[in-house]
Amino acid sequence: MMKKIFTLIFFSSILFSCNVFKCKKTDAVSKLDGTWELNYITGPRITFDGLYPDKKPTITFNTKDNQVSGNSSCNNYTGKLVVDGNKIDFTPMAMTKMMCLNGQQGEQTYMSTLQKITSYDITDDGKTLNLISGDIAMMRFTKK
Repeated sequence: MMKKIFTLIFFSSILFSCNVFKCKKTDAVSKLDGTWELNYITGPRITFDGLYPDKKPTITFNTKDNQVSGNSSCNNYTGKLVVDGNKIDFTPMAMTKMMCLNGQQGEQTYMSTLQKITSYDITDDGKTLNLISGDIAMMRFTKK
C-alpha cells in the first residue's frame, strides 16, 4: 500500500513539474505579444532617420494564433509565426504593394533583414526586443 502511495506521489510530481515548465515556456513566448516599433537596424550606410524619414517600421506578434504582421514603413505585411524557445522563423509573408516615394530603400532593408532573423531576446523589463541572426543583433524594437 505504501509503495503505491509513493508511486502515485512520484508520478504526480513529475506531471506537475512538466506542466510548470511548459507554462514558463509559454510565458516567455507570450512576452512577444503586441506591437513593437523599430529603433535600430544594422547594415545600411544610411542613417536610421534617412531610411525611415516618414514612418518607422512596426511588427505585431499574436502568439496565440501564430501570426505576425506589421508595417515596413510603407507597406503592410502578414505571415505565419514559428517560435520554438528563443528561436524564431518568419516564413514568406504576404505584402501590399503601394508605391513608396520616401523610404523605399528602408523598406527593402527591413524586409530582407527580417528574413535573416533566427532568434530573439526580450529584455527583463519587457520593453526592448532584439531580433538576432546567428549571434548578431540585427534589429532592435521598443514596445508600443
